[in-house]
Amino acid sequence: MSTATPPASSQSPAAPSPAQDSSQNVSQADRAVLDYLRSRGHAAAEKALLAELDGATPDDIDKGKATETIDADELVKTLAVFAHKPSRPGENVLRDSSSVLQELTAMGNPSNIQSLISSIGSVGAEEILSLDPTDKQEGFRELEAWVDGSLDMYRPEFRPILFPIFCHFYLDLIQHGFKDADEALRFFSTFSASLSPSHNATLHHISTLLLPAHVQNDELAQRFRNEKFSVRMSRSGFGLLVGWLTEGVGGEAPGAGDGFSGEKGKRGRAAVMRVVNNHLRFDVTSSNPSSVSPHAWEESTGLLSSLIPKASGTTAANYTSPQAFNASKGDLKLGPAPLGDELRAEAERVLREQAMVERDPAAQYEFQIPRPTSVPGMIIPLESDLLPHPPTFKTIDVEREVSNVRDARKRIRLDPTVLANLDVNSPQASTVRARALPSICAYTLHDVVEGLKDEKLRGMRSDFNASSITDGQGSSLQKIKEKKGTTTRKLIGHSGPVYSVAFDPVGGSATPPKYLLSASADATTRLWSMDTMTNIVAFRGHENPVWDVKWSPMGIYFATASRDRTARLWSTDRISCLRIYAGHLSDVDCLQFHPNSLYLATGSSDWTARLWDLQRGSCVRVFLGHQGAVSSLAVSPDGRYLASAGEDLAINLWDIGSGKRIKKMTGHSASIYSLAFSGESSLLVSGGADCTVRCWDVKGPGGSKSKPRENGSLGLANDNSTHGYGDDENPET
Repeated sequence: MSTATPPASSQSPAAPSPAQDSSQNVSQADRAVLDYLRSRGHAAAEKALLAELDGATPDDIDKGKATETIDADELVKTLAVFAHKPSRPGENVLRDSSSVLQELTAMGNPSNIQSLISSIGSVGAEEILSLDPTDKQEGFRELEAWVDGSLDMYRPEFRPILFPIFCHFYLDLIQHGFKDADEALRFFSTFSASLSPSHNATLHHISTLLLPAHVQNDELAQRFRNEKFSVRMSRSGFGLLVGWLTEGVGGEAPGAGDGFSGEKGKRGRAAVMRVVNNHLRFDVTSSNPSSVSPHAWEESTGLLSSLIPKASGTTAANYTSPQAFNASKGDLKLGPAPLGDELRAEAERVLREQAMVERDPAAQYEFQIPRPTSVPGMIIPLESDLLPHPPTFKTIDVEREVSNVRDARKRIRLDPTVLANLDVNSPQASTVRARALPSICAYTLHDVVEGLKDEKLRGMRSDFNASSITDGQGSSLQKIKEKKGTTTRKLIGHSGPVYSVAFDPVGGSATPPKYLLSASADATTRLWSMDTMTNIVAFRGHENPVWDVKWSPMGIYFATASRDRTARLWSTDRISCLRIYAGHLSDVDCLQFHPNSLYLATGSSDWTARLWDLQRGSCVRVFLGHQGAVSSLAVSPDGRYLASAGEDLAINLWDIGSGKRIKKMTGHSASIYSLAFSGESSLLVSGGADCTVRCWDVKGPGGSKSKPRENGSLGLANDNSTHGYGDDENPET
């Protein structure tokens, strides 16, 4: 539910008012009542009481206040807003307040200056005239000290309010023209360090806004101005916040801050409360703070109103949370795609023949292709639900299904969950670890067209010379050294950088791929033949660079992600796109097909990931929880989980069916660009710009053991441990 804090007084404490002058002639008891009403923001009650004490009517009070106002010309002179000088860009033509009116007349009263002045019409003139930029520094310093000094069980839910208040304070300082005095830059450099780990990209973006015109024309800044920043908070935590804002006390540890004291402290409180009242929306829950994982508070935090898809229909009410939207879309068909009966029978016949030729006794029981089994909570799609495919199968389809069975037979089962209760000093520890975790083998394969045969992999030094390397037969590297031999082939056709490539999956591991897709900054996607090494067709439709391209698991169809904020579905037999998936507010940076080809997951620079119904083109799930652009996606082979990596250096694991976040995994110190699940969906591997590859336990809680504290929160063995199953931190295998 949404709850608003008590409104702050629109009058600045530093500005004298008629009410304050009149209160000097009343008794001490009446003055105490007036001070209380003024501090609580009850301006109407204060005015009525003064009128009764002075024998005047409220209208008389209003007349008295009217005599204290200033005219529009004087207000414009005092504001001295920024406007570019045509002859010298970057210089403020309105710097001298005495020449503001003449300069505006010479410029023809441009519309952007008029809109800037009109945007402050609802703010009192006295407040602007008495505006002190140090109020924001004082207010934010005390607020940060209060948050850091609060109890451990409340700190995770208080921390998210710092980021929106910081952004609004910085934008206020820029828009009110304090850049020349370096007040805005000083405020940014003083307080941004504590927020940078989770909001580095956004902080860098707003740091480039140095003029009021920048704020007016920037999309992100206008979203902060026009939308309310949602913050999730417990009822008890919200009560402490309101108490501290209105009284300057509550929830503060001794020595954590001086609170709001003196005139500067009161103005700082008013600045904080103004942002809280006008730009924050609190989602107050009845949950006990000690029972909620620290990372759960940020899942429903942010500028959510524009990120959640709108309800269809003119009379339908919009959704207030991603959970409400996801629940409204019903159950999804996440089970494995059905296999045609004819294709299944042919693949089983080939498996039987191969088993007889190889004379493998163990193989005679493994030639049947397992049919999809019903898993609780998962719906298996029908063959009619799938995308249209050719009515008859080909030889390559049979080879693919046969190779899938043979690969599954040879695959090493990885199960890191068995390490949860393992004693590392036990005699069986090494054996269990070898069975549960993947081996790490770094090697380079040269010219393996003929296979490795029976040769063993040999370790090589990293500072080797090509002339000093010999292989077992002395022939593989010799081919590379031949004068007419070539090691690479160039596929020339794009007119800009290539950002993504994808080989077709039709043959699986049975045959080499026959086609290659490439996505480029020239806004095209090209299909290449691996037989002739030539371009077959260029797919045009996007208006901006194409960042990513992926094949459908069964081939024929593929999807692209672009800077034009859309993802598109294509078919290799058509030059125009089949579907356009629009809804993201920024670049669509990455995408991934669901294993059954019914859904498409997209990740965007608007900090969200979405799941789309391929055929209908509608969004069926929205995933909110990242604090930065989503850079990589992966869907588990069993179709149940979605992993997303973002510029906030976190990996989120989502349950696709419910749309809820299972846990948050942190450990990388730089951007994460690659994610991949193991065949059993039990292990997740990530690669980042910090030069590390990390393996994560998907199904286990991970982290180190913890013990409960007296206040109900969890006592951690170290700073990188987790809070149990939920939104875990650093559950790394």
